[in-house]
Amino acid sequence: MNQKRTFGAILTILGIIGIIYAALGFLGIAGVNLSKMNSLVPFIVGLIFFLAGINLVKTTSDRA
Repeated sequence: MNQKRTFGAILTILGIIGIIYAALGFLGIAGVNLSKMNSLVPFIVGLIFFLAGINLVKTTSDRA
């Protein structure tokens, strides 16, 4: 597996975790105590990681 693809997969997973954390903070469940405005920061960072990871996996070509 290519290093760029591996890094893209890691970024995608971190982005998903950030988005889920922001959603839990926004809803105020599972012990995550964030205000509605403060939950915007992990959402934006998670979205950037998620989109960067997806783009990295999508644009990296496979070589045999």
